[in-house]
Amino acid sequence: SGPQAETVKFDWYTRLVSGDSDTTFVINFWATWCVPCVAELPYFEQLREAYKSKKVSVNLVSLDFVKNKERLLLPFLEKKNIQSRVVLLDEPNYNAWIDRVDPSWSGALPATVIINNSQKLYHFLEKEVTFAELDSIVSKTLKP
Repeated sequence: SGPQAETVKFDWYTRLVSGDSDTTFVINFWATWCVPCVAELPYFEQLREAYKSKKVSVNLVSLDFVKNKERLLLPFLEKKNIQSRVVLLDEPNYNAWIDRVDPSWSGALPATVIINNSQKLYHFLEKEVTFAELDSIVSKTLKP
């Protein structure tokens, strides 16, 4: 069957982050054409693996062109063996929604949101991240 990437609208994101779930959501905005994004993808995969038995949900939100999904995105996911959940955001007008992710976001990629509503935890990182950075934030959200 190969890798999947559901095509979604922005309300997918708002629904994901608006519940009062005790799950920690890690949401990375990226694209196949963004070199630093591709460089950090293994860290999100490592995070998913490290926390797979915990209430941690890793979501990779691709900003690739929808028309390139079959030709570029899915083969890329297969080649890189990406196991995390991938969605393709079909919202070409960035300016309409980037402020709703975070008012401080310039729109540059990569960008990552880490949120746990039951713990009132929210982090926004507009930069390339390392596994250690992700791990240090996510580990704090887990009950001992």
